[in-house]
Amino acid sequence: MPEFTYIARQSDGTKVEGSMSAATERDVINSLTVKQLFPIEISGEKKGIEVSFGAGVGGQVMSVFYNQLSSLLGSGVPLLKAIEILRQQSSNKNLQRALEDVHSRVEQGETLGEAFKRHPKVFSEIAMNMAVAGGEGGFLEEALERVAKFTEQQTELRNRTVGAMVYPVILFTVGSIVVSGLLIFFVPKFGELFDSLRQKGQLPAATEWLLSFSTWLRYWWWLIGLVLAAIGGTLYVQSQTGRGRRIRDIFMIRMPLFGSIVRDLAISRFCRVLGTLLRNGVPILRSLEISRDAAGNVILSDAIEKASENITSGESLAVPLKKSGHFPKNVTEMITVAEESNTLDSVLINISENLEKQTTRRLDLLVKLLEPVMLMIMAGIILFVVIALLLPVMKLGTALQ
Repeated sequence: MPEFTYIARQSDGTKVEGSMSAATERDVINSLTVKQLFPIEISGEKKGIEVSFGAGVGGQVMSVFYNQLSSLLGSGVPLLKAIEILRQQSSNKNLQRALEDVHSRVEQGETLGEAFKRHPKVFSEIAMNMAVAGGEGGFLEEALERVAKFTEQQTELRNRTVGAMVYPVILFTVGSIVVSGLLIFFVPKFGELFDSLRQKGQLPAATEWLLSFSTWLRYWWWLIGLVLAAIGGTLYVQSQTGRGRRIRDIFMIRMPLFGSIVRDLAISRFCRVLGTLLRNGVPILRSLEISRDAAGNVILSDAIEKASENITSGESLAVPLKKSGHFPKNVTEMITVAEESNTLDSVLINISENLEKQTTRRLDLLVKLLEPVMLMIMAGIILFVVIALLLPVMKLGTALQ
């Protein structure tokens, strides 16, 4: 059970401090009241006792779950009964275990949002906070429906992005295997054939270089693999540090061709999460904290954090975003107008949808351009190999004639 710390007063005014194990904060208050103690302050549970079963659950599965839960509640089915129905229907073991615990906690008096927070690997942070806001505001069904739509859109966007890169990756992998096979197994067979020309110093430079590189690759291919693995491991370790992640994220949004796409996708995620949370009554500072992490980029997160500080001091959201230089001018202008007209939530969602459409089109175009470029590179390498091997053959033929 979670551990709560409390400060309370006795009937004579004496202050009492302590801790107590209880299912919810409400149970702590009830227990203190029974002991004739008046609670002044009750802190949240200590970290480390948060329950989370198994691994995460796919976005598509969670989207269906939120939609079904919203439909059941909208049809008048009690919350506990709806959770139990969906637990029995689910074929995902991780979701089943999470829903079993959620059902038990809601039965003990926790809200749905509080129960969701026990399983951060299953329920997203936006789902947790919107469930809390929906439960407090009396629009839980609507909040869950919006979470379902948001989850589905994010999953679809992620699938489109990954799907667009599948063919280029396969093309690069197959091309690399074919070229490596040529250099390691095919080219060395011509070495002995060209020995006479090499001894006379008549072997073309291209053929000499090709044979030398092929010999080196044949005996030292493992060194290339080792170096690549070492570089990959070093980059991964460095990316887990604050400085390394910052360098990685700067490179990601500034790299040629794909940098602007990565940046716009991150801004799109930020705008959609922030707009969805604001529309569901989550306070703006808490919404900015959640959406800052949803951006998935340290550089953009820093700009959003400065925006939070501005709002705390009574200023606007758009100014620090504009000053950061990472948000497009049209986006910051739209946010400025939205703040003045008090339509920030709907404008942010519109910005997200527009950015998603634009970046998807640009990504598709770049991938279509990338495919012929990669084919031309592979064809160029193979053509070089063929020409380098044919030149001495032609020389030998001429000498024989």
